[in-house]
Amino acid sequence: MIGTNTTPMAAGTNDAKARIGANIRSVRQRIADAARRTDRDPDEVMLIVVTKTVGVTEILHAVECGVETVGENRVHEATEKQERVGDRVQWHMIGHLQRRKVKDAVQVFDYIHSVDSLALAREIDKRCAAADRVMPVLFEVNVSGEESKFGLNPAETVKTIREAATLERIRIDGLMTMAPYVEDPEEVRPWFKQLADLAGTIAAANLPNVCMKHLSMGMTNDFEVAVEEGATMVRIGTAIFGGI
Repeated sequence: MIGTNTTPMAAGTNDAKARIGANIRSVRQRIADAARRTDRDPDEVMLIVVTKTVGVTEILHAVECGVETVGENRVHEATEKQERVGDRVQWHMIGHLQRRKVKDAVQVFDYIHSVDSLALAREIDKRCAAADRVMPVLFEVNVSGEESKFGLNPAETVKTIREAATLERIRIDGLMTMAPYVEDPEEVRPWFKQLADLAGTIAAANLPNVCMKHLSMGMTNDFEVAVEEGATMVRIGTAIFGGI
């Protein structure tokens, strides 16, 4: 019998990486299938791998399996992980961002999805001016009206973005939303459609510094419906790391 140097720890690491890789391939295939059902190019949809509560080892496994973009909910967690993972991936802020955290956030993140007020947009603009950079952002919209969720009221979104368009250190690339968690993802289709329609209205206004090229919507339980309704960014964590 030929001997092996594989230790139980190494075998476990390889198994975890294999499972993460298989999950990533499965999610990418499901994204592609959903895109093709509506005659879209699957390459139009960016997979953002959500790494909230996920350890650095698992993140590195995902990177080795081809992941290029990760999403974090908290500034301090992203800072700690970035020190070890580095710039092998793009870092997206997808959680609620407090104004007092913006100074640090603009040093860590390449993209901010969750701009939910004009005051926050102004703070990001101010901190980016100090850091001599421009931050691409999405405005978060609470299309479902749930009190537990952050985001602009849809009726106020156009006015808010019109005012934010004058800021020089942010680039408004689109909209983001979080749909309610339901058992049947078909129930949230109207919310995704509403966000897409709102983006169309904003695009038609031809505002300077505003380009509605991205819709960040869809998570593990509903991302296929989101893609069918026009998502260009989906935020997936559980379908990739769950059970690892």
